[in-house]
Amino acid sequence: MQQIPPTISTARTTAPPQRAEPAHPGTPSAPSRTEPPASAEPPGKPSARTAGADPTRDPWWDNARYVSATLIVVLHTIGSVMERHESLQAFHVATWALRVPLFVVLAGVFSAAAPLDAHRLRGIVRSIALPAALFSLLYSLEMVALGNEFKLHVTQLPWTLWFLMSLICWRLLLPVVVLLRYPLAVTSVVALAAGYVDELGLAFSASRTVVYLPLFLIGWRIGQGSLRGWFTARWTLPVAVAALAGGTLVGWLGHDRVKGTWTSMRHPYTSADTLGLYGAWVIRLLVLAGAVALVLCLLRVVPRRRIPFVSALGAGGFTIYLLHPLVILPVRETGWIARANTPAELAGLVLCAVTLTAVLGSRPVRRLVRPLTRPPVGWLFAPTERRAA
Repeated sequence: MQQIPPTISTARTTAPPQRAEPAHPGTPSAPSRTEPPASAEPPGKPSARTAGADPTRDPWWDNARYVSATLIVVLHTIGSVMERHESLQAFHVATWALRVPLFVVLAGVFSAAAPLDAHRLRGIVRSIALPAALFSLLYSLEMVALGNEFKLHVTQLPWTLWFLMSLICWRLLLPVVVLLRYPLAVTSVVALAAGYVDELGLAFSASRTVVYLPLFLIGWRIGQGSLRGWFTARWTLPVAVAALAGGTLVGWLGHDRVKGTWTSMRHPYTSADTLGLYGAWVIRLLVLAGAVALVLCLLRVVPRRRIPFVSALGAGGFTIYLLHPLVILPVRETGWIARANTPAELAGLVLCAVTLTAVLGSRPVRRLVRPLTRPPVGWLFAPTERRAA
């Protein structure tokens, strides 16, 4: 099963200005501050249409987060029965770019390329590393409760948590990558060449970290104000709608020709690839370029205004991402999901996934699990005075 995976205010007419490092990785759910920790929400300009909402949040990004989070939860819910139904396989391929690639780009938007200091490193530990460790442990304990042996995951985090391991690496690499003369070109070449290195695999999420680094960098550039013309010009909206519809349709109709290794980004190239071992990089280039194009189109189409229900739930994207595997896992392992077979049952399964997204993204749930998603770290780090000594 594929593992999947984090906006501009209505008052703005240009792309967002340069930001500090955001409070939740990729899909932050905490409001922004003047000097946020490792992944907080950047402040947006409140307008009349956002009256009553949190003025520190920009609904554009929250709306995009909700789209990505919902698609991820739906995919993970139907994943165990996908092989039996061609329509689900088509959905999987047609929406791939709006899951992992979109999540990676959004993570880059809310990242900072300033030199790492003690404050930022502490934030990365609190908002990414500790939640990854805690939810990995919860996953192992849940597997024990389901009758499996306890397994401690260290080099290969379970299921969706690979994203957090990669995010730690992206955050640490970004200040170095932006020093390059041509950072996007260099990271793209490395991403394409990674398929020829057998050692880059599932361990430490090494392959995905390298392959998705260019998308993370593109997200960071968007956060610095790049592509403002694309996001604001009127003529780009119909182009984005047409391209998004066309790309989704092509993915739907041609899903049976798309190999799982093309989108998983986890394994090295092989001679069995369509273009052979030495032409496999071309396929990866086309897949990544297509994903970036569809992500940019979606961001252009997503409304910038606050949308009731959608924007509020999108603010809990990080919580949704961390919690949904713990809910889906027991239902899947006990065979309940596998019982879905008829179109009506599959539609009900998708509806359950959408409902689960709404519940996990709600404010009461976010508050309840905040000790897990934003654990206290005062006990872990020495006081500031002692660190400076």
